[in-house]
Amino acid sequence: MSKEAIAERLKPVGELCLQGDDCGSGSPAAAAASGGGDSGGKSGEEIYNSVCMACHETGAAGAPVRSDEAAWSERTSKGFDTLLAHSINGFNAMPARGGNPNLSDEEMHAATAYLLEPVMDVPAQGSGEQAASDGGEASGEGQEAASADAGQQEQQAMAQNDAGGDQEGANADQGGAAETAAAGNDGASDLPGADKIGSCVACHGQDGMGTAPMYPNLAGQNAAYMESALKAYRAGERQGGMSAVMTPMASSLSDEDITDIAEYYSQQTP
Repeated sequence: MSKEAIAERLKPVGELCLQGDDCGSGSPAAAAASGGGDSGGKSGEEIYNSVCMACHETGAAGAPVRSDEAAWSERTSKGFDTLLAHSINGFNAMPARGGNPNLSDEEMHAATAYLLEPVMDVPAQGSGEQAASDGGEASGEGQEAASADAGQQEQQAMAQNDAGGDQEGANADQGGAAETAAAGNDGASDLPGADKIGSCVACHGQDGMGTAPMYPNLAGQNAAYMESALKAYRAGERQGGMSAVMTPMASSLSDEDITDIAEYYSQQTP
């Protein structure tokens, strides 16, 4: 077996995406070969492989696995526009745009279409653009379901903010870092790992608080412990549990990245 073939087999299934990077893209030739002309040279398959597959191939966080018709049956009944709105705006444990804010609405349409092609008829590019440009406001019963879901998420977010209000007031000095991390303000960007947590926020949040009960809170955790755990996942030494997701995520991180990410989360207020 050639070195190139070995390298291809060992290539990680996911990559770290930093704000400002050209994420979710592959070579122009590969994009053209897989029909990516409608998404600015990036095929839906390429975007899916770099952003979405960590969850939608493993079922992490309850994500429906691609091609699993039973898992998708109820979801697809809501219509493509609603599912596209979920991809763009976020839904349950899934962050907006899969955690990559650099993806355009057109690229999200391409990636969502690729994800759903095995389980439903996907409309041509353009029919879902109005839903995307209006923040996912599609008409009909599907939109009503999406609006209800969004309203429930907003209520949960408001409840969490209210619960954390007293703590932020009592810990003004430390609360600044946690507040800016949660809101995406300039204070959080001063921390070394703030630009390196793109692959972490889908599960552990920007503020270090797990986005679902199955994900541990990282806020305020010991930095040395988190650094050691990430390196163990990267080396394949830590098995079971969420290793199917963590190992490919950690495999793209350098020692410096891991140190900065661990330090970032250790500085967040629980």
